[in-house]
Amino acid sequence: MKKLLLLVMLIFGVKGFSQILDPVKWTTSVEKISDTKYKLLTQASIEPGWHLYSQDVPLDGPIPTTFTYQLNEGFTRSGITREEEGHTVDDPVFQMKIKFFENSATFEQVVEGTDNFNEIKGAVEFMVCDDTRCLPPTEVDLVFRLNTSGSSNDLEQEQHTISDSDNDEINNLLYGMVPNDIKLTNKTSVRKKSLWTIFGLGFLGGLLALLTPCVFPMIPLTVSFFTKKGGTDRSSGISKAIIYGFFILLVYLILSIPFHLLDSINPDILNEISTNVWLNIIFFVIFVFFAFSFFGYYELTLPASWTTKTTQGENAGGLIGIFFMALTLAIVSFSCTGPILGSLLAGSLTADGGAWQLTAGMAGFGVSLGLPFALFAMFPNMMNALPKSGGWLNTTKVILGFLELALAFKFLSNADLVEHWGLLKIEPFLILWIIIFGGLALYLFGKLKFPHDSPVTKLSFFRISGAILVTAFTIYLISGFRLNKETNTFSSLTLLSGLAPPVGYSWLYPSESTNNLNTFKDLKTGLNYAKKVNKPVMIDFTGYACVNCRKMEEHVWSIDRIDKYLRDEYVLISLYVDDKKDLPETQQVEVNRVNGGTRLLIDYGHKWANFQTQFFKSNSQPYYVLFDANSNEVLTEPVGYTPDEDEYAAFLEKGLQAFNKK
Repeated sequence: MKKLLLLVMLIFGVKGFSQILDPVKWTTSVEKISDTKYKLLTQASIEPGWHLYSQDVPLDGPIPTTFTYQLNEGFTRSGITREEEGHTVDDPVFQMKIKFFENSATFEQVVEGTDNFNEIKGAVEFMVCDDTRCLPPTEVDLVFRLNTSGSSNDLEQEQHTISDSDNDEINNLLYGMVPNDIKLTNKTSVRKKSLWTIFGLGFLGGLLALLTPCVFPMIPLTVSFFTKKGGTDRSSGISKAIIYGFFILLVYLILSIPFHLLDSINPDILNEISTNVWLNIIFFVIFVFFAFSFFGYYELTLPASWTTKTTQGENAGGLIGIFFMALTLAIVSFSCTGPILGSLLAGSLTADGGAWQLTAGMAGFGVSLGLPFALFAMFPNMMNALPKSGGWLNTTKVILGFLELALAFKFLSNADLVEHWGLLKIEPFLILWIIIFGGLALYLFGKLKFPHDSPVTKLSFFRISGAILVTAFTIYLISGFRLNKETNTFSSLTLLSGLAPPVGYSWLYPSESTNNLNTFKDLKTGLNYAKKVNKPVMIDFTGYACVNCRKMEEHVWSIDRIDKYLRDEYVLISLYVDDKKDLPETQQVEVNRVNGGTRLLIDYGHKWANFQTQFFKSNSQPYYVLFDANSNEVLTEPVGYTPDEDEYAAFLEKGLQAFNKK
């Protein structure tokens, strides 16, 4: 049901086990303004797909980019460190406007001084994220050379290193183990979703469009045209019908091209659009408008001049004439296909695949619409098995209207979550959906009637079956008001994951934590507890400012079967790599970096980020490691952002099986 409503699914899988990421390179240069004034320039070169956050980030948002300058006596800063315009978006997780940079960014700081110094030292602390993960805050040293031209690389570091024996001693102090103690077993690769999933959902959308009064009656008319047009040469008619079906596919593929152009200008523009509050409100209004069109209160049509011009193009003959026939079908059937395509478009915009997901969905939609024309032209006798046109076509259209109306409130919910209006929390959302699907059940039972409905004298088997199915789904929605005593929130409904607001976003049972899971924030304490109760561990490398960490916790961990694993089968240890709480002085030690050089651990974020990079050769979040505390074994290959419920459940089950075999 959820897949059918959204017509979209997240793709792109998880990253490998060993991967240290370094997506930002920093360089410095100096511009001399006068004998006593200099402009210190810091340039960030950002790998495609990554975001560097601004210096100015609201409270409780991601970690901002922060510059510090070690100015010698005689030098002073003039004003603040200036930055470029960047991009500002409404972030649905942090519920605030956040500014970030992509590809490159330049920061300028003016300093004044009279003394003759050769260089000024500084540092930049920053955080970067892409669409599936975030890296912990990183600090890089900067050197600005005043009396030399050109730029300098900022990665010049002191060559002092710690011996392996010292590093092992530090690791035992901090974590109670050393990297060589870690054993990786049962290494597997995580299956990645493909665009075929989206293609299939688009194909289903096309099948629904075929069953509407705008398209279904066109099948026998068009096939008859091609078979008669072929005259005695039946193969000619069949080939033209096949070309006609192909051109239907081509028309819908062409519709996705503008979104690829937008994607090439700014790879994140579709995601930025999807998180825009006003666009979500516009989607809400459009979907309500579509719904009442399907109910039969008015007709959606494109300008008549478009149909006239395409009809004239049909007279050109040959391939051009067939193409214009396909284009005419797309225009004439818009009143039925438009809302379905709108759902496909909105679903693609709110997913991570962007324009390619839209193209895959459009391809499935076009194939589904074009295939019958080619198929029935090759086998005309099959048309005898088609049901006759009648009132059932309008019934199908009305059913789609109810689905459009339900989806409309998803977009209003998006806007409400971003702005935190508190209007469409879980209670009113469920009530609205119960009313909508309860109304659909009454309609199928013949208790409601719309303008173009034929009189219902007898309920068909399919109509009764559909009514029973929708009634069952309505009861399922009502079950969402059951109180989960373990979490003290309403019960999470699996089919509504990603559609409804989080269960903690509630008037009656608000919750600030993730399902009130028993979570350890300290590694040693959690591992000792796991040994005591003889359970496997899930080490959750996360961050307070990690967008996709919150998505996983709210939309995947809340699913009943995932919650059962985390609550009953595993000991959960969440390590926040951006925790700014200072470490005890005894733990503020210098350690080797994986990529060379050393760093001083000052806060808990440094400690846990160092643990992840040294022991698991990864520095992105979220990152989940299933671990046996007794043998220091990694039970299966760790994963990152995994929004697919089945994949994540399979990951947890595989780790549990590996632990129980011991």
